[in-house]
Amino acid sequence: MSHGAGHGAGHDAGDPSSKRIAIFITVIGLLLAIAETMAKGAQTNSIASNVQASNLWSFYQAKTIRQTSLKTAAEQMEVDVALAKDPAVKERLAKRVADWRAEVERYQTEPKTNDRHENVGEGRKELSARAIEAEAKRDVYTNQYHCFEIGSAALQIAIVMASVYLLTHIVLVLWMATGFVGLGVVFALLGIFSPATINTLLPH
Repeated sequence: MSHGAGHGAGHDAGDPSSKRIAIFITVIGLLLAIAETMAKGAQTNSIASNVQASNLWSFYQAKTIRQTSLKTAAEQMEVDVALAKDPAVKERLAKRVADWRAEVERYQTEPKTNDRHENVGEGRKELSARAIEAEAKRDVYTNQYHCFEIGSAALQIAIVMASVYLLTHIVLVLWMATGFVGLGVVFALLGIFSPATINTLLPH
């Protein structure tokens, strides 16, 4: 009995260390889950912003083509106005030119608001501004995604190293695991607070 008790005491003495590492791995797993969730959200937002920018630029191009066509037609009709002899015909043609000129201007800039008083201008000027804004958002979300992905990779390596430590009890491995945890947290925080920093850290 005394021998069994002694053996059990010796075994329990080693347990606290293993339990702490198990808790450490669990915490890393929680951080990893959070980082991967944020990475997925950033990726989804990046794709959505990119689609929005593409649609706005397509709309912009369509407006440009229509505007150019109307402008050319107005210029051609101005020649007809100058050559017209009949005052009534000249007046009708001049009115048509004025209408087309107004339409050309409307295609260039058309600020307006919807029922919720939000600016949803659809002129070329407004469409260009909205497309550039969507591209800026896309770039921010893309940088966030890269930060979170690198952070997730570092946390995954940390879990592997912490698991190796449980088997080998090599202290250096545990320190390396801790270092990768720190690296993962740093990149996750960069993704939240300063995603553009990733552009200076990674080669282009």
